[in-house]
Amino acid sequence: QVQLVESGGGLVQAGGSLRLSCAASGSSFMLNDMGWYRRAPGKQRELAATISKVGSTNYAESVKGRFTISRDNAQNAVYLQMNSLKPEDTAVYYCNADATTYQGDYIMRGTYWGQGTQVTVSS
Repeated sequence: QVQLVESGGGLVQAGGSLRLSCAASGSSFMLNDMGWYRRAPGKQRELAATISKVGSTNYAESVKGRFTISRDNAQNAVYLQMNSLKPEDTAVYYCNADATTYQGDYIMRGTYWGQGTQVTVSS
């Protein structure tokens, strides 16, 4: 199993910045693609940004040019730098990881989610 714990959310004024962090822990695992998703009030969860193990990135159109995703493979961590925040960025942000786990003779691959961190942008 892989546990993901997010941190860094909070309240910020429009135009401000926040940096989200997500740390993965567990035993005998390897992280593949990682990402950040978000769920705004009354809306479905949507992709914000993803990053592959070798650093290829993908962004939602709504965050391109403002958000930057990065990862530290040695620390099993992924980050989301959010600049020029807008009220419409208000959401719960979830860390996501595709991971391979090794349990004895078994190799399994699954998707894991953090519990989310609230980001609120005031106008």
